[in-house]
Amino acid sequence: MATAVVAGASVQCTMGLAPGQLLVTSQAMVLAGGRPVATVADAAPITNVTPCGMCTSLGNPQVAAATAAALGVLTPMPCVPAPLGIWSCSGTPLVGGKPALAIGATLTCSYGGCISIVSPGQTIVTY
Repeated sequence: MATAVVAGASVQCTMGLAPGQLLVTSQAMVLAGGRPVATVADAAPITNVTPCGMCTSLGNPQVAAATAAALGVLTPMPCVPAPLGIWSCSGTPLVGGKPALAIGATLTCSYGGCISIVSPGQTIVTY
């Protein structure tokens, strides 16, 4: 059984230095632990997936430019999430016609990182 991921869940990118937060905008009717349940559609940068601190990916143009200016010394720059598509998640119920998110869901960042859920935002409701 998986724990429902809700608004306020913590997310982490493999290229980020701090956790970000998941904000739910795809639906507001289905709640778990008093918060809206997240779906695979909650993948928009900033609107749904907040920055993960500083980015260390050389695929990020800002990091690449800062690293080049520092003569090749990796220079992290502020994260600006750039998700590709929607969350990858299977085996969860539909919420508002879309698959719900669960721990284990991943979202690819176009700069080379992989965003995952580290804390679901609640511990009561499982599916």
